Amino acid sequence: MQVADKPTQTTVKPKLETATLDVGGMKCAGCVSSVERQLTQNEGVISAQVNLITGIAAIAYEPGKVEPANLAETLTKRGFPSQVRGTESTSSEDETPNWVTKQQQERQHQLQQLIIAGILLFFSTLGHLQHIGGPVIPVVGNIWVHAGLATLALLLPGRELLIDGWRSLRHGNPNMNSLVGLGTFSAYAASCVALAFPQLGWECFFDEPVMLLGFILLGRTLEGRARGRASAALEKLLSLQPPVARLIGKNNLHDGEGIEIPVEQVRVGELVRVLPGEKIPVDGKIVAGKTSVDESMLTGEPVPVAKETGDEVTAGTIVQSGAIAIETTRIGKNTTLAQIIKLVEAAQTRKAPVQQFADTVAGYFAYGVMAIASVTFLFWYFIGTKIWSEVLVTHAHHMEMTTSPLLLSLKLAIATLVIACPCALGLATPTAILVGTGIGAEKGILIKGGDILEQVHHLDTVVFDKTGTLTEGRPTVTDCIPLNEISSDRLLQLAAATEKGTNHPLAVAIVTEAEQRELTLLPAEDFHTEPGLGVAATVETERVWLGNAEWLRKQGIDFSDTVKTQVATLAESGKTVVYLASDRELVGIIALKDTLRRDAKETVDRLQKMGLNVILLTGDSEKVARAIAKQVGIEQIFAEVHPDRKATIIQSLQTGDWGLGIRDWEDKGDKGDKEEGEDKLIIDNCSLKSPIPNPQTIAMVGDGINDAPALAQADVGISLYGGTEVAIETAAIVLMETRLIDVVESIRLGNATFKKIRQNLFWALGYNILAIPIAAGALLPKFGLVLSPAAAGAMMAFSSVMVVTNSLLLRRRF
Repeated sequence: MQVADKPTQTTVKPKLETATLDVGGMKCAGCVSSVERQLTQNEGVISAQVNLITGIAAIAYEPGKVEPANLAETLTKRGFPSQVRGTESTSSEDETPNWVTKQQQERQHQLQQLIIAGILLFFSTLGHLQHIGGPVIPVVGNIWVHAGLATLALLLPGRELLIDGWRSLRHGNPNMNSLVGLGTFSAYAASCVALAFPQLGWECFFDEPVMLLGFILLGRTLEGRARGRASAALEKLLSLQPPVARLIGKNNLHDGEGIEIPVEQVRVGELVRVLPGEKIPVDGKIVAGKTSVDESMLTGEPVPVAKETGDEVTAGTIVQSGAIAIETTRIGKNTTLAQIIKLVEAAQTRKAPVQQFADTVAGYFAYGVMAIASVTFLFWYFIGTKIWSEVLVTHAHHMEMTTSPLLLSLKLAIATLVIACPCALGLATPTAILVGTGIGAEKGILIKGGDILEQVHHLDTVVFDKTGTLTEGRPTVTDCIPLNEISSDRLLQLAAATEKGTNHPLAVAIVTEAEQRELTLLPAEDFHTEPGLGVAATVETERVWLGNAEWLRKQGIDFSDTVKTQVATLAESGKTVVYLASDRELVGIIALKDTLRRDAKETVDRLQKMGLNVILLTGDSEKVARAIAKQVGIEQIFAEVHPDRKATIIQSLQTGDWGLGIRDWEDKGDKGDKEEGEDKLIIDNCSLKSPIPNPQTIAMVGDGINDAPALAQADVGISLYGGTEVAIETAAIVLMETRLIDVVESIRLGNATFKKIRQNLFWALGYNILAIPIAAGALLPKFGLVLSPAAAGAMMAFSSVMVVTNSLLLRRRF
């Protein structure tokens, strides 16, 4: 019997979609861990990243298996009020004010709670003045009044804390509020028992819940204010979009007030008038008027930019002088401002790998603290007070007081619950990332996440593309040299016809030169392009090839010694040479020169002083690459690299496997096309004068579509905003202003931010490692040191403030 072969099964990767949830009710890293766990345990949710500071959850999911709205509903039931963020532009009128208003309302609510707690704390303190030699104040010194103050503290400012803590505990996800709630309620319950049954001889400490809540709410208010300063950059971006636009018609470009409509109702192609001092509502092109525009919030460049008819303008920038009329080109979520806001929000959600450790610890933190508190109580009640009986005797206000083993053990357990601070652990990384990415956004440096900042810290080598990166990317034709009877103008005409429709900088330069000479552009057809090599086309009746030497050699075209000598002279002066052949005969060469960026040499010098290797990677000839490298001080170069091999070179640098690059070249058969003596380019390509340590963490700086694979391959891809959209989408860091020196600033910012993260984690971990044993009574037998629950609460609250404040200090360096 014949058995049919089983069909080969192929695994189809499911198509994923992303959704953003606004999540409320998160108080500490334990909450973050809990939300992430509740999201990822749903079938269809591939990943979830939650940010404590911004209250955002970014979810990747399989559509059809799970719906974001259902996830939000589940989180809401579990004590984290959530809703799906709308799909409309983040800069729309409906959404922008809501985000800012939400932050303001939360701060007002915190302040109101703090004021109530402060009033209760004030009256509680008045009742204790007599214990420290102060006057006896009637009524407020009565124990029943203190009981009433404690009850009000729990019912008013402490109500939300207790409810949230109990809900989280009931769902098996204890958080900071659970720990504080247990400590506060335990102190209150023990005091109530002592008040109801005075024969027990227990001490009443109703002032402890009042003081504890007061200190915690004070700490959270200060922390909230600090968080607000940390997220100031994002709030500024959100507030840049004006709510209305002034719509005008084609017949009143220079006069007339127009009609004011909501900005989200403007459509592409419609005309908008903007007056001096107003914000530009949409992306567009100026069709009437001249002005200067303040683009500092988007680019970090403080100098206003002159704009006139034909220039593009961006939503959110400010017109400073002269009214203009704009033709709308992009609206809503497609505007540059909306894209920047989206990038910044995404960056502040993405976590640094170092945060995974903190999140793992935080996930078990509350359970661990409750276990330690239980052990503390049992130890001191059954063992400690019997071994060190003197700890039951205290001296206060010139009086000797004795407490019961039960109350001492309970106080120590409560202090242990309260002093532990998962908040500091949870805030350590996101606050630093929030401040770091915010500083970057203000300076026109868009960093796409905390993981990028950590990678920047580990960089060893920076690789630069040449054209459009180290150079301005606007080459001009300097020499047009015919090699036979053809005229210079005819040579340029053929070249321009062949390059017509191509957006490569060299092609644009050739066409521009032909237009400036007022030469007629000849008709061309049957185009064929080899990226990084050249282009072929039929111009009138001639078949024309235009490109580099390798491209023409592949077509069977030879080069005379005279031509090689001419080309060598041009290349040594830093000029790029392209060859033109007609009907298999070389007929001329065109030399172009690109201007070096003004800050290129300073950028390279500063990177080298930071201890980084700097390499030039280009598809241009070796001699041109050497000339450019010499001007900026780069010694290590790779020249004549095909666009599809740039990523391979980056991979070779990362792995140290130079055979990878060599094999790739040989497999393509390129080695046989090179002249004798040029094999050195395969290995050195073109002068690695000192071996590079392995493995290397690589940053690739580029701007063109040819750089996209290399930008993706590099550990950190850095793209100039003036580059192509593909390069910008691929890069991890986008420089909004085409200042090359911002490469240095982005690396400095990454290093400084990661340093803050480490400082914060060191403080958060160190604080808990030292504070919890002290609160548990480690110093009690020898030094008689006992932390009251109120003192423990104050220490816990201010430890969180310390972490956020330390992150804010990052602004002093930039």
